[in-house]
Amino acid sequence: MNNFLKRRNLIRLIKRRRKKEEDVEINIKDKINIPQHLFTQCPNCGSNILTDRLKELGKVCPDCDYHFSMGARERLDLILDPEYEEIQRRARYRNPLSFPGYKEKMRDLLNKTDAEEAVVVARGTIDTLPLVAMAMDAAFMMGSMGTYVGEQITRGFEMAGDKKWPVIIFSASGGARMQEGILSLMQMAKTAGAVREHGEKGLLFISCVTHPTTGGVTASFASLGDIILAEPNALVGFAGQRVIEQTIGEKLPEGFQRSEFMQKHGFIDAVIHRQELKTTLARLIALHSREKKK
Repeated sequence: MNNFLKRRNLIRLIKRRRKKEEDVEINIKDKINIPQHLFTQCPNCGSNILTDRLKELGKVCPDCDYHFSMGARERLDLILDPEYEEIQRRARYRNPLSFPGYKEKMRDLLNKTDAEEAVVVARGTIDTLPLVAMAMDAAFMMGSMGTYVGEQITRGFEMAGDKKWPVIIFSASGGARMQEGILSLMQMAKTAGAVREHGEKGLLFISCVTHPTTGGVTASFASLGDIILAEPNALVGFAGQRVIEQTIGEKLPEGFQRSEFMQKHGFIDAVIHRQELKTTLARLIALHSREKKK
């Protein structure tokens, strides 16, 4: 009986202390106005992470391993050695089909984002190995591929071909840019042709699909790499899951169109954690370079 009373009193004491600690924590939060930009909340697990710390981790949540989306230049900064050079031409904002609201949307995006268009093309090195690297930016028109994007990707392959360098593309796109109609669809054929010419020269093309990679980008260059890598849990596909289910009248399997599912079914060679991506790419390029010298 005495043990029971002691245990009950101990539990009450612990509860009172916890209540005091919670009250103190609430008062501190009320008194201290913490700027929101100092922390970033993980959309997957809800953890609040110091924004500077998140950048140091390559924008990967330290608690649940969630991979945050990255801008094109953030991606290149993470993968390439310092002092790489951007080689894409300056974007000219045209409206070839006079699509309503297109120019206004572009102007609004230029004011809201750091991107000038949906792709950045660079020449640089990974562990001193030269290459052309391209990264798409989903923050600009969902990374959609219009005439400018298709032209810059093609030019990137042409430069790499002249230099006998490998190409890496980090895709993040909603597909072809609907505001440019058939002109955007033609970029699928244009970029696919550039990939083929690059391959006919015996040069390496590594496609890195990131979240999300869909539509006309998936149906063109993103699926044509000699080696296709992906980040964990990236959405990869052509049409959306709901559209497919409505078309075939069946429920799709769990994880359908995620990178792990695609790897299991042979569409992707490997799923690589973002913090291991640079090392993996450097190893693949080094192996290919040695093979070419034989």
